[in-house]
Amino acid sequence: MKFTFYGHACFSVEIKGKHLLFDPFISPNEKAAHIDVSSVKADYILVSHGHEDHIADAVYIAKNTGATVVSNYEIVCWFGTQGVKNGHPMNHGGKWNFDFGSVKYVNAVHSSVLPDGTYGGNPGGFVVESNEGCFYFAGDTALTMDMQLLGKYHPLDFAVLPIGDNFTMGTDDAIIAADLIRCNRIIGVHYDTFGYITIDHTEAKKKFAAAGKQLTLLGIGDSIEL
Repeated sequence: MKFTFYGHACFSVEIKGKHLLFDPFISPNEKAAHIDVSSVKADYILVSHGHEDHIADAVYIAKNTGATVVSNYEIVCWFGTQGVKNGHPMNHGGKWNFDFGSVKYVNAVHSSVLPDGTYGGNPGGFVVESNEGCFYFAGDTALTMDMQLLGKYHPLDFAVLPIGDNFTMGTDDAIIAADLIRCNRIIGVHYDTFGYITIDHTEAKKKFAAAGKQLTLLGIGDSIEL
């Protein structure tokens, strides 16, 4: 699997030749000014919740690529009103088999409303499983005991966790989350974009290492093979 970071909580994972794009917030992010949104590839766009900093470019990219938007029922319906033709609605605990593998929509503890004030349903995260590997994207969330179920029933190769604190888990809670999901390879997201979520990279990595875990913090536009 090829993982590419686009800043904030936006990233893509290439699985079986398909591009899965998560929470596209690129063009309003000054730190991602070097990213050409029109060149971002997507066969599927997975949206964790409705906040602007997770969907700002989703309509444009969906129309530009013809990608299918995958999210909760309310968000997928809203995208339909924005002229997005392809959508797959889900809800918490549900799982669906796609052409690249399966997606399960799982709990997150946060809030959610769409940019125009439309109700965005309940926020969530995703567990993606394929014959190339299995990973968890927590979305924006607090630490929750529900995470231990993921570790018990899903053999995670890596997990994407928010670590910026204030609006989501911070570093310390993300380490506990990694224990609960039984995953030692963590990719951090949702940090540094705004003043509220600025972190000390060196300190965060040291804390993860002391807990026997690897924290990867990618530069915007960088890719790694997983």
